[in-house]
Amino acid sequence: MSRIPRGAALLLVMWLILLLSGLVAGYAVAARIESMQGNGLARGIAAREAARAGVEYAAARMLDPDPARRWAADGRDYRFPFDAAQVVVSVRDEAGKIDLNAASHDLLLGFFVALGEKRDLANRLAGAIMDWRDQDSLTQPAGGAEDDDYAAAGLAWGAKDAPFETVAELEQVMGMRPALFASAAPYLTVFSGNAMPDPNSADGIVLQAMGVDRPRPVDPDAVPLAGSGTYSIDSRARLADGRRAHVSVILRLGGNGLPGSAYTPLRWQDGATP
Repeated sequence: MSRIPRGAALLLVMWLILLLSGLVAGYAVAARIESMQGNGLARGIAAREAARAGVEYAAARMLDPDPARRWAADGRDYRFPFDAAQVVVSVRDEAGKIDLNAASHDLLLGFFVALGEKRDLANRLAGAIMDWRDQDSLTQPAGGAEDDDYAAAGLAWGAKDAPFETVAELEQVMGMRPALFASAAPYLTVFSGNAMPDPNSADGIVLQAMGVDRPRPVDPDAVPLAGSGTYSIDSRARLADGRRAHVSVILRLGGNGLPGSAYTPLRWQDGATP
């Protein structure tokens, strides 16, 4: 009966120890990665919930029956700590924005000119918006875009011939460019129903489009004016480790028939970033 030399047996044992060590190290690395992923996920959730808390706090302040405690809906920043996060919240009244379904051609023209568009391009784009939302197939006298124009431009869709359902729908209107949309979107709404924005809560660009002089700076200590009840709220949270989250919503305050409801969300977008 043959025997394995003692040196070969020792070498075999060492190889087994090395293999087991490699397996243990591999499991340790995998466990470490999973732990880091889990911790990152948990921190992201913490940041997102802090931002959501900012939205809830803003809604509570806007519903406060004491006007002196109510927040101003003019886009100013409100800062406060929430647990281990720093939260920055701003509120803007939707009534101070340009409603895509109610604005006149002249208001839309002035708006795009205020954003830096050449007047002839702004005129055609304003007409295209009017043609998108009206029910007929007739192009606006000052220029616009109906189905034939979309087809000639190689687009697979035509004018909707119905009201805008979201501001994002504006990206489909003929003549709208991504960069221009990004500049225009913060000043637009589909929720006010007003032909003209409220100058008391409108931004400078909107006032310029309306042909209204910029009002005197608002006294930060003045009691905020009563708003329309429909507000866009931006809430940003930052944790000590640098992780951030942003929640952007549009809320209509007041009960909606559901028990305990204080508002109706009209749009809700959230996310977390490292």
